[in-house]
Order: sequence, then structure tokens, then C-alpha cells
Amino acid sequence: MSSKLFALDIGTRSVVGIILEEQNDHFHVADILIKEHKERAMVDGQIHNVLYVAELINEIKAELEVKHGPLTKVSVAAAGRALKTEQASITVNIKNRPIFSEEDINRLELQAVQQAQQQLLQHKEDVKTSHYYCVGYSVLYYRLDNEEIGSLLDQQGDEATIEVIATFLPRVVVESLLAALKRANLEMEALTLEPIAAINVLIPSTMRRLNVALVDIGAGTSDIAITDKGTIVAYGMVPTAGDEITEALSDHYLLDFPVAEVAKRQMHTADEILIQDILGFDQYFPRDEVLQAISSAIEGLAHAIGKEILRLNNNKAPKAVMLVGGGSLTPNLTTELCKVLSLPANRVAVRGIDAIQNLTKEDSIPVTPELVTPIGIAIAAKRTPVQYMSLTVNEQVVRLFELKEMTISDAFLAANIRAKQLYGKPGHGLSVTVNGQDIFIPGEHGQPARILLNGEEASTKSLIKNGDKIELIEGKDGAAAIVNVRDIVDDALVKTVSIQGTMYIIEPKIYINKETASFDQMLNDRDVITVETIATAEEIFKHTNNTALLHKFRSYFVQIDGKPLYLPEFSAELFINGKPCKIQYPVHNGDVLTFSESTLPTVQTLANHLNLLLEDRITVTFQEEQVELVKVVREIQVNGAVMQPTALVENGATIQVNEKDSSPWIFQDVFRFSKWQLPTQMKGSFTILRNGTPAAFDAEIFGGDTLEIKFTEQPIMS
Repeated sequence: MSSKLFALDIGTRSVVGIILEEQNDHFHVADILIKEHKERAMVDGQIHNVLYVAELINEIKAELEVKHGPLTKVSVAAAGRALKTEQASITVNIKNRPIFSEEDINRLELQAVQQAQQQLLQHKEDVKTSHYYCVGYSVLYYRLDNEEIGSLLDQQGDEATIEVIATFLPRVVVESLLAALKRANLEMEALTLEPIAAINVLIPSTMRRLNVALVDIGAGTSDIAITDKGTIVAYGMVPTAGDEITEALSDHYLLDFPVAEVAKRQMHTADEILIQDILGFDQYFPRDEVLQAISSAIEGLAHAIGKEILRLNNNKAPKAVMLVGGGSLTPNLTTELCKVLSLPANRVAVRGIDAIQNLTKEDSIPVTPELVTPIGIAIAAKRTPVQYMSLTVNEQVVRLFELKEMTISDAFLAANIRAKQLYGKPGHGLSVTVNGQDIFIPGEHGQPARILLNGEEASTKSLIKNGDKIELIEGKDGAAAIVNVRDIVDDALVKTVSIQGTMYIIEPKIYINKETASFDQMLNDRDVITVETIATAEEIFKHTNNTALLHKFRSYFVQIDGKPLYLPEFSAELFINGKPCKIQYPVHNGDVLTFSESTLPTVQTLANHLNLLLEDRITVTFQEEQVELVKVVREIQVNGAVMQPTALVENGATIQVNEKDSSPWIFQDVFRFSKWQLPTQMKGSFTILRNGTPAAFDAEIFGGDTLEIKFTEQPIMS
């Protein structure tokens, strides 16, 4: 037994009514009726004048009822040009979070779709998110820590990003359709989308894994749908279509618009085109000449469609392009589209109703691509009808059009459940400043909210049906961040070193809000932490209370006449791991510090280094006895005090040299160091001899000299 299906395709310029008979999965087109709008009642797929459209629907209904009996229910489609496509991405912090589950990914996808919905609304005032139905979305990519990845499942990292392309149907489009049908005394039997209707009849589900573009070229707009990997991944529209070609003819040949439309249609069948201009002159023009006159308009149409296909398809050409709708009959359009998309000629084709499987028609019905969509609407109503479902989300009634397999995600979108409600709140984080750099320590992640579907545990991808009851039970909030200094200070700043065989653990100095603190001190929000690293040998000696050793490693010097004299041979030498170094050298974990002891110089040692003679000593022979003569030539003051030659001189001491007696030795000086005395009673004279040669008491003498006093007459002994 056959059943009749009544469908309407409400376009920019005309309304198409179709009667389809179905029997055992075979469809027969029993009747088609096309009527054009008397006024501009449709704009971009949305009914702007419900009364005019309802009147035209009534006329079609009445005419078809004469042949086919009463018609009370009808299948309709929302225009593809009414769909809004938006691309959006969302990035979340997943540090210290369990590995990604399937449900985590689903909730992240929902968040990205909601972001797309927000972007769609950001330029529209007084529009609620519930005024748009999400009819589908596809994931463009996942990223983990800024690297693109095939799937986030079972992954861990610091940051996850997802980008989606989502398509939305304005609720007002559906409501205006319902209003027009109600005025025509018709009940909506089923609703679909025009691109879905055309794809369903032209591209079998087994072929939808291929990347194919379907373009429905009408009068005012060209609607585009892209299939890939078994689903429709994107929808789009360009406000360029058949009217552009009609206007080009009208402008070139001075034609009234309806006359130009007739001339355009002649080009599909006639070699010569009869044209009557606005002055009333009839003239025949060769088809090729007319085609040349409108070639730029055809190229413009192909360019607009091709660029939108590339945009929707991630800037790459699809495997094939199918054209339907009246505008697809535009001459040379397939050739020009091949050029724009860089596709071979056999990959872009116009598809008529003869391409629809298991379909027959009355002989009076033409085989034309403009009838593909209305036939698709009728067949979709039978095979994949879109139902209007009602359910509750947390006791809030939500109504949805079943434009696809509906999930809990769709219900959440319609109920305006924000993605952040799907998880408990994260715990309070801490903001601290470490050495001038701001650091944020996040609190613990919140637990996922539980989703119940009719009392049973469910996920955002769980399928829903009319009358379902969905409950969202809030997840547990995360704990606040609890950290101490050790948690944020790099372990590399703590080092173990050996100083002359003694082991020390060197930790940096910690100050919290300018107060000394330990590694185990807990942090509070807005704390200012200063970490002073112990890096050099000098800093380590100070930190380990070995400050006294530092004096040893200072370069030995003394101040002479206000100028420093450096004598490194009297400094202690420092070694790191056996290699000589300075106290400013950095020390690393595990280093061994040793040093050699220093010996302070004496006053005499310094004098020798400066080539200064402190004492003048000579030995002479006087009266056949060895006599040593000694006198102080220079006197050394150390820090203002006279020091003996054997005294030690400290590092940094101030030295002053005082000249004492630099005169030469003379003969008479010997008497101060000799026990020999002149006889008390003597007669005669004496002779002073130096090395056997007569001399005087003031004669200069030298070490090694032989000095004598000889008497010419024996003295009188007492």
C-alpha cells in the first residue's frame, strides 16, 4: 500500500509544493507545483512576511488538493542560508589533573561549542543563547601543550586546547515556518535542513566518509554543505546566486528583470536567444555572444562559491563538488568552479533528480536540479523525520528539534547550562611574588558533576528522547592551594659542599615579607618571597660561619707611603676540587673546598723584599782583635709603632720607613765597639794605621780593614 507525502520548499523567489508517493522504499513523484512570491516575502531563508508566504502556501495546497485530496500535514526544511557557522577554540589548564577520559573530552567539546555560540551572539544585543539551535559541530583539532595531537584520550600535560566548527539554526526561522503553516491550516509533520535533505538523497551514507561539497544554487543565495568522515562537517552560504546572472543580462541588454530571467532560461536549451529590450525591440542573439556578455558574472559566482568551499573545508579542495538548484544550470559554471578549486573537470557536476536512487516521476515533471531539494525534503520526512522533543534539565522544561541524534550535550546547550557547571569549582589559588616575579599556584581541580538520565548515570554523549529527565548534580569543589617555600624553590639551589674536610648543607636564605623564614614555612596569598642564593665561595664561608677564613684569602698587601704593595706569596691559597681559584668563583653541589695556610712576613722579610737595609754591620781587626760594628740605618714603623726586624706584619698594615744613620763608618767609631782603651800614662806619639797606611781618626773605614794605633815610645805602666 502506498502513502502520500506532501512537502514544501520555501525559497527566496518561489515556493515548490510536491506530492510524493512511497511504496516499499520506492518513491514516485506524483505532482509538483511551483509558484513565485508576489513580493519579497523571504530574506536569507527567513520568512519576513508570514501573511504573504502563508497565502502562497494556501494556493499551492488548494491546487494540489484538487488532484490528491485533503492535505493536512506537510514536511518543510529550514534554508541552509539561515544557518550560522562559527569557529571557536577553548584552552584549559590540566596540570595535576587525572588523565583525560572520554567524558572529559566530551565536556571540553561542549565548552568549545558554547564558546562558538557566544561568539555568534557577541555582536547581537538582547539575544539569548537559547534562541539558537546547535545543529551540528565537528572537531578541527586537539592540542596538548601547543602540539597538535590525534586524541586527548588518556593524555596528561599542562594545557589542552580544542577547536570546533559549529553550526546553529536561529530559532526565529523555525518559529516563522510554524506560523506560516498554521495560517495555511497545515501541521508540520517533519522538519529538516535543506542541505541535509539534498545530501540524504544524493550522497548515500556509505559515501559520506568522502570529502564532498554539495552546493544548492538558488535565486538569491548559494547554500553549501561539506561531508567528510561519515557526517556533515560544515554548512555555509554566499549571497551570490542565479539573480547575479539575471542582473548581468538585464544590465547588458537593457531588459526588465522578468524578461532577463526568461532569456537566462532559454540559454539552457536554445542556440539563439530572443530578447525584447525595454524599448520593445525584439532581437535574436547567438547563445555564445550572450554567454560572452555575462562571462564575468559567471566567473564571479564561481569565485564566491569556490572561496567559501575552501574556507569551510580548512582551505583545501574537496574530492568532488555536486551542484543542485536552478542556478546550477548556469552555463560554464562547472568549468569556472574547477578552475577556482583546481579540480579536474570530472570532479564538479550538476546533479538532477535522475541521480536520486529508487525514484520515478510523472512524465510531465522535468528532470531538473532545482527539484532535488524539494524531493529530498519529502524523502527525509519519511526516512529521517525531525521530531520536536520536550524534556527537563534540572526540572527546567527544554524543547528541542531533533535535527540529528540528540544527546545530553544538546539539552545542556538548549538549557543554557554553562560548561563550568560540569565541574566543581577549582580551589582557591595563591598569588605570590618570588624575587620580583609573580607566580600563581592553582588550587585543586574540582570533581566532575554527575549526570543522571532518568535516574541512571550518564555522559554528555548519552542519547536522549522525548520525555527524558536529566539531572546535573554539582561536582565537589577542589581544595585550596597549600604550599610551603620548599614547594616553589628549585632543589638545585640547595647544595652540599666540603670545607677542609667538614661537610656542610648550604640552603639559600629565605625572606617572606622581609622576615627571615625557613623552607618549611607555609605560604599565604600575596606573600612576597625573596630567595638569596649562596653561590660563591665567599658567600659559603660567610654562611657557614667561617668568616675568619676569608681574611686569609685576601691578597696580602701593606700600605707604604699611602700606596698598596701586594705580596701574593704571603696569602693563603683556595682550591675547589684541587684547582686554584678565587673567593668570587661559583661553588656547585658536591664541590670540595681546601686551602693552604699562609705565613706572615717579618719586618726584616719585608725590608729584604723592598731592598731596604735596616742595620749596617762591618767587622774589622783592631789592635789584633776582631771587632763588629753595628748601627741602625732605618727604623720601621708598623701602624705607627716601631717594630723589631723579627716582628710579624699583619695583612693590610701601614708601613713607615724612618731614615736613622746613613753616614759612612770612620776610624773613631771602632772605639764604641772595642774594649781597648788608650793608656792613661803615655809618653811620645802614636800613629794611626789603616791597613798599614797612616790614617786619621775621621778616615772612612770598611769591613775587613785592619786598624792599628802604634806608639813610638813605650808607655809608662801604672
